[in-house]
Amino acid sequence: MHDRIAPERLLDFATAIYVRSGLPEADARLCADTLVQADLWGHQSHGVMRLSWYVDRLRSGVCRPVAAPELVVDAGAIAVMDGGDAMGQVLTARAMTAAIDRAKAHGVGVVALRDSGHFGTAMYFTLMAARAGCVGFLSTNASPSMAPWGGREKVVGNNPWSWAAPAGRHAPMVLDIANTGVARGKIYLARQKGLPIPEGWALDAEGRPTTDPVAALDGIVLPMAGHKGYAIALVMDMLSGILSGSASGTGVAGPYQAERRSGAGQFMLALDIAKFQPPETFAARMEAMIAELKGVALAQGAEEIFYPGEIEARNDAQHRRDGLQLPSDTLADLDRLARETGVTGLQA
Repeated sequence: MHDRIAPERLLDFATAIYVRSGLPEADARLCADTLVQADLWGHQSHGVMRLSWYVDRLRSGVCRPVAAPELVVDAGAIAVMDGGDAMGQVLTARAMTAAIDRAKAHGVGVVALRDSGHFGTAMYFTLMAARAGCVGFLSTNASPSMAPWGGREKVVGNNPWSWAAPAGRHAPMVLDIANTGVARGKIYLARQKGLPIPEGWALDAEGRPTTDPVAALDGIVLPMAGHKGYAIALVMDMLSGILSGSASGTGVAGPYQAERRSGAGQFMLALDIAKFQPPETFAARMEAMIAELKGVALAQGAEEIFYPGEIEARNDAQHRRDGLQLPSDTLADLDRLARETGVTGLQA
């Protein structure tokens, strides 16, 4: 790790890289913010380390730098948007804004987004709904990483999904999960350290359970909760890919595949809390729920009980105060991007 970097400096740098890659200023700043915000939350796997991936996709032409989404269905509470292969972050932000606007008019807003792209962290967008006084939901499909339950070929994505809701005086309650049992990054880490992985994490290329991280990386990652995780991932693909009219299954490419158009689709909804009950009533009930959780006697070895989203909110506050520390390989990658694009580097 190196010296700490002010989040604002990192945001300005990533914005400049995106502008040099053809994005309009406002869209560049949004896409940069999604990356820096992931780092602020403590999710470096989805932070600025991914900037070069998106730049490569813009350079290759599989992702369009200027978003011009088309509304193909406009039916009151329901809309279907065609993203035209622009940046998934820009398209999803516009679609979530549309879902919120429709929720304010109808109580519920539902937007399906096709021909979109990888968008980073789902909670970035469901939090838009929570901050607007709504309960927000978002699902996306992703490139294949799992086999159907009982199989050994990758045809099912980890297909993340997120819920968010305001929580009164607390930071919003937000869930953001993928449907694999463990991130591939943890298997890479075990390989680096020469350690075995626990049973239940992965199968080898022949479909046999393995504790060998090398064999696991050549094989497939298992879903969370066994067959339940597989089924949930499939339902998210139904919503995100099939219902939206986008690609699904093996038709979806990952953000690191610079030569293939994404094909990813998203499905989102917003529920206007004020149509259900007074917002202050909802806030008080959420605070009571959180108080009940935190009042539970601690299990052995536990230091505190958290509600979903609380750890990220704490990390955000700490990192905004103290700055971000980025791994040396991420800094080297950002320096390379700076040289290639003519943007002043972070080390300058």
